[in-house]
Order: sequence, then C-alpha cells, then structure tokens
Amino acid sequence: MKASVIEKKQGSEIPTVDTDTTIKTKAVAKTKTTRGSPGSERFHDAMIREPPNPFSSNSPMLYLAIFAVFICSIMNGYEASLFNSLLETPNFKDYFRVKNSGIWAGIVSSMYEIGSFTAFPFIGPALDTFGRRFGLFTGITIIFIGTIVQGTTMDTAKVGQYMGGRFLLGFGIAIAASAGPTYIVELSHPAYRGMITALYNTFWFVGSIVSSGAIRGALNLPGNTTWLLPTWLQLMCPSIIIVFVWFLPESPRWLYVHGRVEEAEEILINFHGKGNMNSVWVRLQLDDFKLHLKDNGADKHWWDYRALFRSRSSLYRLACNCMISVYGQLAGNAVISYFLSAVLDTAGISNPIKQTNINIGLNCLSFVLAMVGASFVDRVGRRPLLLFTNAGCCITWVAITITTATYATTASPASAKATIGFIYLFGAIYAAGFNPLLVLYPVEVLSFEMRAKGMAFSYLTGGAANLLNQFAWPVALEKIGWKTYICFIVWCAVQTVTIYFFIPETNNRTSQQLEQLDEIFSAKNPRKFSLEKKQEVNPASDTNGKPAEDGQC
Repeated sequence: MKASVIEKKQGSEIPTVDTDTTIKTKAVAKTKTTRGSPGSERFHDAMIREPPNPFSSNSPMLYLAIFAVFICSIMNGYEASLFNSLLETPNFKDYFRVKNSGIWAGIVSSMYEIGSFTAFPFIGPALDTFGRRFGLFTGITIIFIGTIVQGTTMDTAKVGQYMGGRFLLGFGIAIAASAGPTYIVELSHPAYRGMITALYNTFWFVGSIVSSGAIRGALNLPGNTTWLLPTWLQLMCPSIIIVFVWFLPESPRWLYVHGRVEEAEEILINFHGKGNMNSVWVRLQLDDFKLHLKDNGADKHWWDYRALFRSRSSLYRLACNCMISVYGQLAGNAVISYFLSAVLDTAGISNPIKQTNINIGLNCLSFVLAMVGASFVDRVGRRPLLLFTNAGCCITWVAITITTATYATTASPASAKATIGFIYLFGAIYAAGFNPLLVLYPVEVLSFEMRAKGMAFSYLTGGAANLLNQFAWPVALEKIGWKTYICFIVWCAVQTVTIYFFIPETNNRTSQQLEQLDEIFSAKNPRKFSLEKKQEVNPASDTNGKPAEDGQC
C-alpha cells in the first residue's frame, strides 16, 4: 500500500492514504460500488479494507458521549409535552382558572415557541464561536433558570411569571437542541452517521413518556403538588447534561477549523480509528476536512450569514432545511402533542385519568415506531419515508375527521373508540417517518460553514410554524371542533406533493462524507439528480472500467 503526505494547518505533517492506494485486485474483484465523487469511492474503499466494528474497544466511550447528548432530546420531549399533560390536570386548570382550549391555552403554550423564535440570533454565535459543548452548556443554563421561574409561581400565583418561565425554557431549548444534533452528526462514525442522528430525535418520546408518567403519578397527590412536582422534574435532564458536558470530546470539525488540528486528529483516532493513527477512517476524514473546511469561513464571525445565501446551491440547501422543519410542525402533530386533551374532548373522552393513560400509551407506541423508522433511514432512504409519512398522515386525518364528525352528531361510543384508534395510527405513522428525519435531514443538508446558523434558521421557521399551532388550533378546537381537522387533510396533501417535486434524496451520500453534497445541490434539478442511478464500477478498476494497474484503485 502506498502512502502520501499532506500538510496540516499548523505546518506539521500527517500521513494519509493516497486516493490511488493499491489494493489487491483479487480481494475486491467481486465487490461493486457506485461511481461518484472521489470521496464516495474512498468511503467504499474504507468499508472494504477496514470494516467498522460497532463493538470495538473504543465504541463504548463514543456511545457514551453520544448518549449524553441524546439526553438533550429527552429533555426537549419532556419540556415540549409537559404543558399538554398539565392541561389534563384539574388542579392546574383550577389554580390558573383556565381551560384546555381557547386563547389562554394558546398564549401560554406559545410562549415556549416565542422563546425558541427569539433565540435565533444567538444560536449561531454560541455554537460557532465557542464550540458545540458551549452551546449545550448555554442552553442548559437558561433552562435551569426557566424551571426555577416556573416552579416558584406557587409563591406568587402570577400567570405572567409562569409564561415567563416557559419563554426561558423555549429560549434555552432552541440553543441546546440546535447544538445536540449538530454535535452528533459531526462526532458519529461515518458508517453509522445517518442512523445515529436519526435515533437522536426518537428519544424525544422518552421525555414525553416521562412527562406523561409524571403527570399520571402526580394526579393522586394532594393539591397543587399534582402540577408542581412534574414542573420541578424539568431539572432532571439538564442536571445530568450540565455535569458531563465538559467531559465530552469537542466536535473534531469545529476543532479543525479553529486551528486545533492535533486535537481533532486525536479525537478521530480514539473514536473512529480504534487508536490507530493510520486508520483509513481517520485519514479519510482528515483529507475531507482539508479539502472542504475553511479556516476563514462565515462560521468564524457571529454576524456573518453570507454562507447561507451566497449561491443557488446554498439557498436550495437552506430551503430544504426550513421546509422539512416547517412541515414537521404543520402535519397536525402539534394538536396531538400540545392539545390532545381538547382533541379527546371532541370524541367525548374527558376523564383526566383516561386522557393521561391514552397519552402515555400513544407516546410509548410512537417511541417504538420512531426507533423502527430510524433503522430504515439508510435502507429505505429519506424521500420514501417523508412521502410515506405525509401521505399517511393525510389519510389518517380523513379518518379522524369522519369519526369525530360522527360522534358530534350521534354520540356513538363506537365513534369515540375509533377516534382513539386513528389517533394512535396517526402517532405511529408520524413517529416512523417524520420523527427520525425531523433532525437528521435539516442538519445533514447543510455544509459545515452553514450548519450552526442554518440550524438557527431551522428553529426560526419551525418556531414560526409552531406559533401558528399554538394560537390557531386551540381557538379552532373551541369554535369549530372537528372541522379543524379538515385543514390538516388539505395541508398534508400539499406537503406530500411539494416533497415529491422538490426534496432531494441524500441517502448514501451523507452517510459517507457530510461535506460532499455539492454535486446534488449544484445540479440544475437537485431532486432529479439525486435520484439518478449511477453507473456501477468495480473499485479494483480504473475510471475506464479496466483492472487497476499497480498503484491504482
């Protein structure tokens, strides 16, 4: 095997495997790969010569670091679901003299999204200037403050203070939840990056399950403890993260572009190279960093957003990022997540314990299906899952509309039971398709230079969509009841059509190297280009399909 040398940024030298490294023809004579960029060919080459082992001696430390950030997703699920669960609690509604629908529910619930919306200009600087870990730490600290503000509402009985706490929670979550997937996609092994990043958002349901379970368990407690205990439990996940965040390795990509090349290399060696500095995976990524990452890019300046708008390719990337972020909020899932109690009221199910039990069951089912969906993101592809979940949600909303309309006119117990069944079906379809991709797709379509600020845009547009959810749907449920669901039927159909015509497939590209999506987004029609089948070649052949000569691969 031949080796060449490339320069490090700081003048030192590191060995790297040359693109034309010799491989014995017999060892790969029967192996096929797809012709693409040199990075794609080298990725397949690495898979052959150094098959990744998910159970190697260094893997537990990598998984531990990744799981520590997964707790951020659990926290997000707990915070986002808590208010929905509290609206099922009679003592909470009596204390604040409110209902589970109407404008008050919309205003208080929306403060969380307003906080996320407001955090937009601070996300990029926190993640780009000081590192991904600092972004996590900043967001977690703000969540601590927000929880204290909410928990001490009992002493003041002020609705405004409770709303202020939700604002701070949303502000902190926006920063932490942007840092989380960014960190994971940059630290994960290239061979498993797609699935691991997809799994990140599935743990949202773990937080939702814990939230629902805390409410269910507290219903038997006396007085305001029924809602104060779950409120203070919001400190559970942040406490874990804030203890371990500074023990986590920093993103090797962030270290590299900030001139800390040796540290970046050391992390890759320890977590991807099994301690071997000459590992193919280490050299592959370092070469990719040298080729694609800029040490003077827009990510170095907190005020510089030019990377998001400087070319047609950048704009298309950003549009795909924002489109999926918005669509993931407007499929009708917000009504199920935030106002399930009011939805169940339209089906004649108003008992708080029964509503809470339904909520817990729905979250458990969604978590299982989200895990299944995450395991298929690399096998099936991103587009098929997105098309499946949007079309499925559309059809399910048709069924929910029919059953709730029937109950409204006949008060049929069978219609109420059918509504519960279709709500569970909706949750399963959404979880299997949208949940794994709601984080994976927006973060992977962005280049490193765009990633932190692009994820800020993701939260900005997603937060704007959720403001519509928080203000419109509780009022609509109060005024027009089941007819609200017709809006979701129409909109889910629109989402399905636009995804079909505009969203590119990124499978089998980002799982290789994050920085090598330019060929898709630079194409005249990115969606069409991403679906074109590439000519198969033998990796032991040269570019003309002939067997590789000595020194070529």
